[in-house]
Amino acid sequence: MTGHARSGRALWHARRLFYLADGPWHRRAIYERLGSLRYSRPALFDLDATLERHLPQRGGVFVEAGAHDGYTQSNTYYLERHRGWSGLLVEAIPALARKAVRRRPRSRVVNCALVPTDRAAATVTMRYDDLMSTVAANGRSATGRAHTGERAYLVEVPARSLTAVLDANGLAQIDLMCLDLEGLELDVLRGLDLDRHAPRYLLVEMLEHDRQRAAFDALLGPRYEAVERASPYDVLYRRRA
Repeated sequence: MTGHARSGRALWHARRLFYLADGPWHRRAIYERLGSLRYSRPALFDLDATLERHLPQRGGVFVEAGAHDGYTQSNTYYLERHRGWSGLLVEAIPALARKAVRRRPRSRVVNCALVPTDRAAATVTMRYDDLMSTVAANGRSATGRAHTGERAYLVEVPARSLTAVLDANGLAQIDLMCLDLEGLELDVLRGLDLDRHAPRYLLVEMLEHDRQRAAFDALLGPRYEAVERASPYDVLYRRRA
């Protein structure tokens, strides 16, 4: 192994240990105490900054499904911590949901897998894959743990429709909903009663944008218009007036 390769591998291990020790979360706290927001916008592709352009007000209400640990790549952390927003986080992996409870004091955290309304089973088997955890039957390749070296595992969690979750938590007026569900977003949206729960803005991840976009536009078109392709994998919709 060359010196360059050894150096690269050592750096990978250092980053892995930093991540596994919740280093990014603790680093954020240090910078915030010093008055810096350098690590307070953790969303991928600067999505939190994009959302703030459309939703500049303070004190809004959000729903984020696929919330992970409440900080890592979160689209709503900045809004809660620095813009006075509050809302609901949905995370299927129990260990991650417990972290989100500790990290997001203004949010309610629901530990469940979101499913279409007509799904009969009471539980779903999830496969832990860190940032790309998904329903075990989804069949997507496990790549989310590539930078951590962690082991995958299966866990059984409650299955609930998005409408049922919103009803149980008394949420009617929602300013922003973010769906990051590793390819299952369309199925989950079919479990949302838009007559009663139509968020002002809806950010939807589309891992295969060119193939998936038409189906989302068809489902949402009567109520929503596309505002922009907010990232290579996300489209932002706005409720029609």
